Amino acid sequence: MEKQRTLEEVGEFGLIDILTKPFSTSETTIKGVGDDCAVLPYSESEYALVTTDLLMEGIHFDLVYSPLKHIGYKAVMVNASDVYAMNGTPKKMTVSIAVSAKFSVDALEQLYEGMRIACERIGVELIGGDTSASMTGLAISITMLGTVAKDKVVYRSGAKPTDLICVSGDLGAAYAGLQVLQREKAVFNGGKGAQPKLEGYEYPLQRILKPEARYDILEELAKHNIVPTSMIDVSDGLTSELFHICTQSKVGCKIYEERLPINVQTAEVCKEFSVEPLIPALHGGEDYELLFTVPLTQYEEVKKIKDISIIGNIAEASQEMGMISRSGDFVHLKAQGWNAAYVKK
Repeated sequence: MEKQRTLEEVGEFGLIDILTKPFSTSETTIKGVGDDCAVLPYSESEYALVTTDLLMEGIHFDLVYSPLKHIGYKAVMVNASDVYAMNGTPKKMTVSIAVSAKFSVDALEQLYEGMRIACERIGVELIGGDTSASMTGLAISITMLGTVAKDKVVYRSGAKPTDLICVSGDLGAAYAGLQVLQREKAVFNGGKGAQPKLEGYEYPLQRILKPEARYDILEELAKHNIVPTSMIDVSDGLTSELFHICTQSKVGCKIYEERLPINVQTAEVCKEFSVEPLIPALHGGEDYELLFTVPLTQYEEVKKIKDISIIGNIAEASQEMGMISRSGDFVHLKAQGWNAAYVKK
């Protein structure tokens, strides 16, 4: 009997390839599986963007330390981030939830209040959805619809050799925040009356509990007349996202350790947990920053934009993904980021 493949063996992206390979798309689909959004015809000047995400209790969030309002807010931002990664604008969304009997109506109102706040912040309209009973807890599925100008759409596949590799914000903070929350949960569960100690961890906690999709970066790029050659959001970790860009663009890349943006509080948390800050910066997930490439000729313009770091450059396809360490060594990079779907209990 042939050995059955396990989910752990193939991984999330390998599973997607296996399941979707038998399917074909029609000529009316501009872009199907393989990017942050599907791209469809819409008007003479714009494409429609469609993306969906599923958040599961116990996998993507823990109700012990995740307020329902924050979960609702995050669920919207996660989907909006995919639209921004295509250089688009989110417009409308549907929300489907599965809930168990442990949730009251008041609790679900808190969940949707978080969604409402996020929708108002980024100008998205809720237009429908579905509700279902659940035997295992809370599940949230959001489908986000957006638009993008035909001459401004950005895919993962457009990076060219000598392009600059840029990332918004900083990296690894969500991972650091999760470590704090998991520690405090263990302390809470381990002793009567134990109270969480969260002072001094505000920034990493905010990054894991209430992330912000970086629409402000797109606004700044537009002001400087910059259209990235490729782009993706950092949901699964920097190395995983670089792997997607390099694989789909058929190129290699080189980044520099000293250029990776790491927040001071993130570094302090990593020190407290005896973790080298470089590790979550490379492989931590859920930062929802934008990773993108621009032509070398736009170096002076992109350098002017606040909160963007130039961390390396795209190389020829013959070169692998690599990082130059602080000591000058070349380190091969592998995609081994956040893989929330297959967390071992």
